[in-house]
Amino acid sequence: MWLKNITLLNFKNYSSAELTFAKTVNAFVGNNGAGKTNLLDAIHYLCLCKSYFNPIDSQQIKTSEDLFLIQGDFDRKEKNEKITCGLKRNQKKSFKRNKKEYDKLANHIGLFPLVMISPYDVNLIMDGSEERRRFIDNVISQTDASYLDELIIYNKHLLNRNALLKQVAVTRKLDITLLQILDEQLILSGNKLYEKRKQFLSDFIPLFNKHYSYITDDAEQVSLSYQSQLNDQPFNDLLINSIEKDRILERTTTGIHKDELLFAIGDMPLKKFGSQGQQKSFLIALKLAQYSYLQQFKGFKPLLLLDDIFDKLDDLRVHKLMEMVSHHDFGQLFITDTGKERVLSVFNEIKVDVALFEVDNGIIKHA
Repeated sequence: MWLKNITLLNFKNYSSAELTFAKTVNAFVGNNGAGKTNLLDAIHYLCLCKSYFNPIDSQQIKTSEDLFLIQGDFDRKEKNEKITCGLKRNQKKSFKRNKKEYDKLANHIGLFPLVMISPYDVNLIMDGSEERRRFIDNVISQTDASYLDELIIYNKHLLNRNALLKQVAVTRKLDITLLQILDEQLILSGNKLYEKRKQFLSDFIPLFNKHYSYITDDAEQVSLSYQSQLNDQPFNDLLINSIEKDRILERTTTGIHKDELLFAIGDMPLKKFGSQGQQKSFLIALKLAQYSYLQQFKGFKPLLLLDDIFDKLDDLRVHKLMEMVSHHDFGQLFITDTGKERVLSVFNEIKVDVALFEVDNGIIKHA
């Protein structure tokens, strides 16, 4: 799969733009704030129906304009697919595939798989467990359409159970029959998600280890592990044993909504003991493993977007990374960088052609 072209209208800092891409490597170069990352975000929109950076769609509309439009032509399994995304202020987002509007946006997820690597990803290491659960959910959702539906169901049951606990705190009366019904619903849904997450991590961790080893030339030992309360006890027992604590805190304290991904360097937490370069290498390996996982399950190559990737990586790791994504099992690549000469030098060294686009304050010139 590859993106042949893209057209923008009033998207972020772009009044209008039309770009035709190379099938292999495409690089956006220019100063910070010129709009390079916005081009990657537009591609992300076409593939996953949303911005990578900002969940509020209306904030993607160019200042003082009333709408934005993104349109792109993909070659997917040797068939042309036209994707159109548009939004008018105070209206519902429109998403079309070959001029036909989707009944629900979830039907689009997974058709055009994409992996984005960005400085923003440091949140996966530095923020709370919710960010890491979201990462798991996003990857699985691109390969399993039923997973996203089940996740929505689980969160609905969780909301209902928490509402009951809050009501009990006010009335001082617990409806045991209702609690049992809510528990059964939560357990049924939670067990399905747990099994899918467990299988995903079983497949994913070896891919991560392989990519980290390659990027760093085995420079250090790191680990990625899946932590879930359901690893140690059945969900039913967890809910029974925690009911008094749940009543005091007025929320459900056990379940798959407490799952965690643990990142370590040596035997120590990566967040505290990893250097910036080691953390960035870890995140890159994580995302490349996501790419390999999606490719295995989809049977074709996703898009790979690398935002400001050379920053905080030494020359060896930059060279190894670019060699990998340009020569091995990767498809179309989009990168951003502030240095035109640096991009040309890196790809000349590994003998790979690159389509270069110079970006200057919303104006794009094919170099």
